[in-house]
Amino acid sequence: MSGFGNAFSSSIGKKFIMGITGLFLILFLIVHCGINALIFINDGGLTFNVGAHFMATNWIIRAGEIVLFIGLLVHIFQALRLTLQNQKARPVKYAVNDGKANSKWYSRSMGLLGTLLLIFLVVHLKDFWVVSRFTGIPTVDANGHEDLYAVMKEKFQDPVRLAVYILAMFSLCYHLLHGFASAFQTMGWNHSKYNGMIKSVGVWYSIIISILFAAMPIAVYFGLIQ
Repeated sequence: MSGFGNAFSSSIGKKFIMGITGLFLILFLIVHCGINALIFINDGGLTFNVGAHFMATNWIIRAGEIVLFIGLLVHIFQALRLTLQNQKARPVKYAVNDGKANSKWYSRSMGLLGTLLLIFLVVHLKDFWVVSRFTGIPTVDANGHEDLYAVMKEKFQDPVRLAVYILAMFSLCYHLLHGFASAFQTMGWNHSKYNGMIKSVGVWYSIIISILFAAMPIAVYFGLIQ
């Protein structure tokens, strides 16, 4: 048992946990983005509220939320541990350190980007998840579902919140640009024959997901959807 624990407390074990939790979060973003994108049907939020109702009442989804939170917390915790471990391993910086020659700036800034996303996540959960799961939504739509769409429209009338969400999506994009391919590499799911395809899919995934998430509050704020 101790050998199992030591394996996951090692540097390789920590990176493995980061990889598997990162892949889980990548899959979650697809589902979450798909549900949110229902607002673009532009039917007064009726279809979006159906999706939100399904997410709030389906027991599989609710159980998945628990796994998601655990995975997210583990991902954050392991990221902090790896950052501290790397700092301890190199207490004295090199006299000449040309990071640009070896990696992209966002690869070297995962800690900062992750921190910005964590701040955004706290705001986002407070705005929507806590309301839909715990405090309840006082209004219902024409189908009798809690009108989470009305909550979204109210929140995104605030230009400061809009700016926070857009900046967070820039951070998410760059975080995913590094994390997508890195997760596959950490899991050992890389091969010279497929690395190019994985990288291309990762780039397109990062851009499309981030643009869609950013487009939602923009569309609401400027009244592009009803």
